[in-house]
Amino acid sequence: MKLKYITLCSLITAILASCSLERNPLDSYSDVTEGIATDSVRIVFKDKAAVLSQRQTLYDRLRDGQEHWYLDMLLLGDSHSDNAYAGSPGSETTPFEVNSIEGSNTNLLRDWNGHTSNIGHANLLINNIDDTPDPSLTAAERAQYKAEAQIFRAMLFFDMVRIWGSIPVVTISADDITSDNIDEIYSQHFPSQNTEEEAYRQIEKDLLEALPNAPATSSGDKTIYSKAVANALLAKVYAEKPLRDYAKVIQYCDAVAADGIDLVDDFSDLFGVNLQDNSQPASQTNLAIDAKARNTKESILEAQFLPGYPNWVTWMFGRALENWPFYFEWAKWITPSLDLVRAFNAEGDTKRLNETVVYYPCGWNIYYPASNYAFMYKCRSGFNSIIKFRYADILLLKAEALILGSGDLNGAAAIINRIRARAGLSNLSGSITGNKDAMLNALLKERRLELALEGQRWFDLVRLDKVEEVMNAVYAKDERRPAQLYAFDVNSYRLPIPQVAIDQNPNLVQNPGY
Repeated sequence: MKLKYITLCSLITAILASCSLERNPLDSYSDVTEGIATDSVRIVFKDKAAVLSQRQTLYDRLRDGQEHWYLDMLLLGDSHSDNAYAGSPGSETTPFEVNSIEGSNTNLLRDWNGHTSNIGHANLLINNIDDTPDPSLTAAERAQYKAEAQIFRAMLFFDMVRIWGSIPVVTISADDITSDNIDEIYSQHFPSQNTEEEAYRQIEKDLLEALPNAPATSSGDKTIYSKAVANALLAKVYAEKPLRDYAKVIQYCDAVAADGIDLVDDFSDLFGVNLQDNSQPASQTNLAIDAKARNTKESILEAQFLPGYPNWVTWMFGRALENWPFYFEWAKWITPSLDLVRAFNAEGDTKRLNETVVYYPCGWNIYYPASNYAFMYKCRSGFNSIIKFRYADILLLKAEALILGSGDLNGAAAIINRIRARAGLSNLSGSITGNKDAMLNALLKERRLELALEGQRWFDLVRLDKVEEVMNAVYAKDERRPAQLYAFDVNSYRLPIPQVAIDQNPNLVQNPGY
């Protein structure tokens, strides 16, 4: 029997070596692990320096993990909606625009692995910081660093549950498997899925526990997992169906404002860059030299990129304005759709359109003539920040809660009109503001134009049960969109779990319809 256990243990160890559910990213003792203390208790962080190193990892993961939390979220949020085409046709991108995504999609696997790995890093800090035997690490510091990790973990779980629905809610760092504990430890390494409500309850728990000890919101540093980030996430969580509570949406939206977060006056401050000569368009001899602004009062959480450490994903979308010819010989991702451009034009919304879409001549003509091709413009240089959360999103979410919760249509109209005024548009008409259904449609349109190509559109359609109505109609009215392969239905609201993850973990079950 012992030989059987040892053999099985070897098999599981081999599987875990490539497993995407990375709950314990430190799988061997290193300079940040102490090993076994004299009382036989495992000490993960030997001192304050080791804790600070792990804390920094959580921030580095936001800045460096652009593929799965930003690039692929735009592919899902905009190219899987009516806002954009996939851009560069391929087996991993085209399925998002024609609705043929399968569990074999390697982008989805990248996202699953990236999120679960990052959750593992958060778990390591949350579970072990209190056992760090260093008196110089104060109780207040321990509480703050744990709160930051909980906010980070909540953000990751929130993205995962909105993409996949039922997910394993892993909150522990799995123990090593031995022949003596295999029955007990097996479920830690191969967890079953939790329900969506259970996932949201864990997110809620993390955020509520983190709030009292989270760092105060700083007007000069929007890169931290602050109280404003926790409040913004709580507002978004309570808008989702499993925990829907519109009174709490309003409460936490107001808490974000109380942290000093507000709209910037000039929409271009959010995405602009300073050129060597602002009187001329960017060209090979007139390059972008820096972002126009960082840490704006509207930003809640952003990843920042400075000269010497640029944001590499910009060249996935179009021209990198600080290096005009760089990597511009192949078709780009997240091409703005003709339907989106028409929506801007129908509203007379030139200000936001010009900050969202730009046209260049190029060497391909997949969706537009090569002489005048549309590109995503909200990440236009290597120095642009990537904004994960900003106040316009939260403010419009409050309007949504006023419409669908308290029925305060006038209050919702005041918010929408404020957003429209910044864009140079007139107030909503009385025929709209006096009708609940018309106000909801106006809100959805305003969110589309304000947050276009920021990865929000698909999740708005899902949250408001608009997927079938909007997406099954767009193919007929957007002549440049490739033909729809499958109709959108109730199963489309969640994406397939990567098949590789299911193969590695026999306790995972594929979502219906895939």
